[in-house]
Amino acid sequence: MEAQVLAVLRQAPGPVNAGWVLDQLGGDLAYTTVMTILTRLQAKRAVTRERVGRFFEWCATSDEAGLAALRMRRVLDAESDREAVLARFVTALSPDDERLLRDLLNLPEDGAED
Repeated sequence: MEAQVLAVLRQAPGPVNAGWVLDQLGGDLAYTTVMTILTRLQAKRAVTRERVGRFFEWCATSDEAGLAALRMRRVLDAESDREAVLARFVTALSPDDERLLRDLLNLPEDGAED
């Protein structure tokens, strides 16, 4: 559900309220469910909110890839042996993913390509 809400926010014309998100999602979701999802996404820094009158307007700050990266970071932060976790993660990658990771790690530290 988080990914769906994030996708809706990324397609929004600008900051929107939870009611707008609920309308875009359709289905049988409750308003409180949408608010819970938005609040969780805010805690993950995937969205921001700003009070406008009595309501909040929400805006995506991350895409689905960013949300997945945040989840991966939380898992890594929860482990005491980061080196072992990272080593096992890398050894479980497919050859194509390993090659991609190596290419990404060879970028300059600021992440910009020359």
